[in-house]
Amino acid sequence: MTPESQHQDLQTALQQVSAGTLGVVAFSNLARSQQVLAQALPERFNEVLLNLLDRLESSALFTDESCSFSHKDLLDSLQMWLDKAQLQLQKNLKPG
Repeated sequence: MTPESQHQDLQTALQQVSAGTLGVVAFSNLARSQQVLAQALPERFNEVLLNLLDRLESSALFTDESCSFSHKDLLDSLQMWLDKAQLQLQKNLKPG
């Protein structure tokens, strides 16, 4: 597996979570298992991802939007994380 393929797997899984076809726990487990991707990114990326996953798992405990845990906002934040991770991967691939 490559960091790029693991990134694409997470992107697909996030779309499934947003569509309601994949559960939060399954997504979180997948995201936590993407070690090749984690090793290709700066440590701060991993810290942010783990924080977002913890919050997403907590938000799944609520049936309605909570002021502390907006499910939609967390999914949006995960998408932003994926976008920034993709830029970082592209930067890592550029020579020089």
